[in-house]
Amino acid sequence: MRAYVPDYDIITPDSLEEALSLLAEKPDHYRPLAGGTDLMVVFNAGHQQFKNLLSLHKFSELKGIEVTDGEVEIRALATYTDVRYHPVLKEEFPMLCQASSESGAGAIQNRGTIGGNIGNGSPAADTPPALAAYHAEIDLISREGVRTVPFRSFQTGYKQMDLKPGELIRGVRLKRKPGRVHHYRKVGTRKAQAISKVCFAGTVTVDGGKITEAGVVFGSVAPTVACITELEQKLTGLSLAEATKLSAESVREMAKSCITPIDDIRSTGEYRLKVSMNLAADFVKNLENL
Repeated sequence: MRAYVPDYDIITPDSLEEALSLLAEKPDHYRPLAGGTDLMVVFNAGHQQFKNLLSLHKFSELKGIEVTDGEVEIRALATYTDVRYHPVLKEEFPMLCQASSESGAGAIQNRGTIGGNIGNGSPAADTPPALAAYHAEIDLISREGVRTVPFRSFQTGYKQMDLKPGELIRGVRLKRKPGRVHHYRKVGTRKAQAISKVCFAGTVTVDGGKITEAGVVFGSVAPTVACITELEQKLTGLSLAEATKLSAESVREMAKSCITPIDDIRSTGEYRLKVSMNLAADFVKNLENL
């Protein structure tokens, strides 16, 4: 059953300040609308529960990608295309660029936004595993100012986020670090335009011959992105050669302990579990060759 358009209302504030005031005054009344690539699918299916939408498309403060010596800030309305072709992101954060390149077709990439991909709260979203692996921070803006939280703790459950009444996602920030090794893998029914059955993002930062930071994260196998923190801790302090000698079985068990894959229309929990365990083991085994 399709949605009945006259039942819905959309407003387009002229300024971010006006939008934040509206959200503060009626925090449960409006649903922010960015690119609309997720929201409109639900709308067309007749399942959109929010009747009042607040468009963000006029706000220059939420657009663009800013690069400084120490970090890259990706604003909420930056599109997948913006991310995919940004030279600094391609060089230093290739997993995020790959995730963006595998999010739907070109039309979706031109319209869909990083903020919308995060704010939709789907465990199968493509960019969150990469953001979590890179230990990103997320900036949340309200009439009270800006609040920053670790990206890994932002999603608290299925479609649930650490987003206070009146807050919007302003963007995410990534620390620039030399010596990173990256590996991203999306497993779907086909090579393009498919929702992931399993998504994997793995990275380590090497300084002085030792791993100083690791990020190993799954998507689509738990209610939120699933970080293999035990494996990350095991890798830290090792050289790449030492890391590759970790027992494959132990890596598989560490992966298994942090995910809760389910059966759904796209795959079975058993398939997701086996693939996830193998992806983690292959990542560690091939660290010297990535």
